[in-house]
Amino acid sequence: MANPVTVYVTDYCPYCTRAKSLLNKRNIAFTEVDVSNDDEKRAWLVKTTGRRTVPQIFIGDEPVGGSDEIHDLDRKGLLVPKVMNGAS
Repeated sequence: MANPVTVYVTDYCPYCTRAKSLLNKRNIAFTEVDVSNDDEKRAWLVKTTGRRTVPQIFIGDEPVGGSDEIHDLDRKGLLVPKVMNGAS
């Protein structure tokens, strides 16, 4: 069973576009959550991930970082397996 992927983004974010492009290229479905005008959700992201930047990407309940981190997972061949079955 595939882990759900959630991508937290803001408007006009090139790194968000890059991350979503990679997920689409790998045929990985994801839910996009725009936090541009949601201070409460942004505060939750900072508390949960320790990061203030977007995108913030979760695979299941696990925050895996942003665009650079999922591109790194992809280069190592770990992105699709992690999404598909939780492999790290």
